[in-house]
Amino acid sequence: MHTILKLPKKRLTTAGNLFLFYLRVNALHSLQKLFWCINGYFCKGVMKKIFLLVNLCFAVCFNRHQKLFAQDSTRIRISLLTCSPGEELYASFGHSALRVIDSNAVTDIIYNYGTFDFDDPDFYSKFVRGKLFYALSIERPEDFLYSYHAENRSVTEQVLDIAQPEALAIKHFLAENIKEEKRWYKYDFVRDNCTTRLRDILVKLKKPAPQLPPVMPLDFTFRNAIHYYLDATQNYWSKLGIDLLLGSRMDVKMTAAEQQFLPDNLMIALDSTKNFNYVNVKQNLYTAVNYHSKIKWFRPIIFFLLIAFLWLLASFSKNKTMQVLLKWLDGILFFITGLLGCLFIFMWWGTDHFMTKDNYNMLWAIPFNCVAAFYTGKNKKGKSYFLFTSFVYTLLVLSWFFLPQQLNIALLPFGILLMVRSYLIFKSK
Repeated sequence: MHTILKLPKKRLTTAGNLFLFYLRVNALHSLQKLFWCINGYFCKGVMKKIFLLVNLCFAVCFNRHQKLFAQDSTRIRISLLTCSPGEELYASFGHSALRVIDSNAVTDIIYNYGTFDFDDPDFYSKFVRGKLFYALSIERPEDFLYSYHAENRSVTEQVLDIAQPEALAIKHFLAENIKEEKRWYKYDFVRDNCTTRLRDILVKLKKPAPQLPPVMPLDFTFRNAIHYYLDATQNYWSKLGIDLLLGSRMDVKMTAAEQQFLPDNLMIALDSTKNFNYVNVKQNLYTAVNYHSKIKWFRPIIFFLLIAFLWLLASFSKNKTMQVLLKWLDGILFFITGLLGCLFIFMWWGTDHFMTKDNYNMLWAIPFNCVAAFYTGKNKKGKSYFLFTSFVYTLLVLSWFFLPQQLNIALLPFGILLMVRSYLIFKSK
């Protein structure tokens, strides 16, 4: 959801898309009428048959567009499209969009809140600082479905049971918000994303407002929900990265409404509304091919266990060369953890990201380690600091599972390594 979530970029003008779509549909109809007139007034014999054949081709093309609108008798039809997760990190949480069909205007438009300008020269700077703006854009259904077919991601459509005045209100709301001065919004992975925007529309513009039930256990946190998806796609290293950057605010229990920041959760909640049936028809527009994925054995927990074991084993070696090497390795170890601590401070205080604040990973990634790294090989200087860090790391390891923030389990061997190395540096002569 993805944010961390990256979705297809769009830079097409809204008005141009609507105009071209209208011309495409209506031009077929006009040309069809023209051919009937030519055939009736001017054509005889063989030419009459040729024009009848051409006209039949136009009729087939036009009826492809008309068939969609003949599925129901209502003027406006609102559908929620839910796309399954993909393999890439930005696609790991799925995607949502709204489809609006107007049979009178002969339009079929998909509204997508997951668009950003990747060509912005300050894109990466804005992304890191939490100042990246996403936008509402429109797409044709065939283009939308083609992109997800190419990524082998399922697309499910829920046709909503909405009265025409409410459907018209939704259409007008989207038409108003597609304007250039209103289409941009400050993206937040959890609180304001492509799915929560649609949820707010469907709840606020429907009377009475639907009561959407929780679809995950009530003791689930935001981090639990994200882990569920990342474990399912075996994105273990991405899971580690997210656990490093996102602080304790991710460990708050979600309300029923907050659970709907994930596309699948909103889809399931609409299927299970308490006060009325919100979904009229549910259908699969595309079903992904289920390929058997190999189990990924190279995971962070295995990597850090191996590193910690070899490092600690070398710590008790009497070989002088090994002891010199360990001093250099200790310097690198503490310098890297110090740099990570500086990064966490920046993400906490220097950005607008809500979920990167209150990060307890700073208990092991201490920023002062950057300076202490240059004293790991000294006999006297920095001794008291490493006594302090050994005490801190000991408390951290003992309280690992009781902290207000769920730290990634793969980092526990790393914490033990820091604890032991700090103490041995302090005790060294």
